[in-house]
Amino acid sequence: MTRNPGRSATPPDPVPPLPDIHELLPHRYPFLLVDRITALEPGQRVVGIKRVTGNEWILRADRSPPPAQGMPGVLVVEALAQLSAAILVSLVPGGEGAVGYFMGMDRVRFRGSVRPGDEIRLEVELLQFRRGICRLRGTATVDGRQIVRAQLTTVVRAR
Repeated sequence: MTRNPGRSATPPDPVPPLPDIHELLPHRYPFLLVDRITALEPGQRVVGIKRVTGNEWILRADRSPPPAQGMPGVLVVEALAQLSAAILVSLVPGGEGAVGYFMGMDRVRFRGSVRPGDEIRLEVELLQFRRGICRLRGTATVDGRQIVRAQLTTVVRAR
């Protein structure tokens, strides 16, 4: 095998930076339930992290009544829905201005609780996209244990 000294090797395509969740969603504290995106396959799959602290508004002891089980499961489902925005912006032409409307959840299973100090690994995968309607599968795990599993339905529209 001979090498051609006149040709340089083509550098691999640079990996695009992961989007900042603050750029994708209009939500801010206390309603933003995703801390960061850790992996993204545009139009297919996204993985994110939510760290639950004792200072969360949903876990404060001065609430009446104080939460007994930790972070409510429906808020974990909301975190999955918020994370799905990273997939949805790549599906619509001019996706930067696209708006996703969370329509529903099916086959939801709550299998555990989330306590202060836990780190929730959120994963959302696109199942189907037709005429602006998205079906997604979301899974939330803590230390490898599945906490929430759900199918989400979202409508995506360009602004």
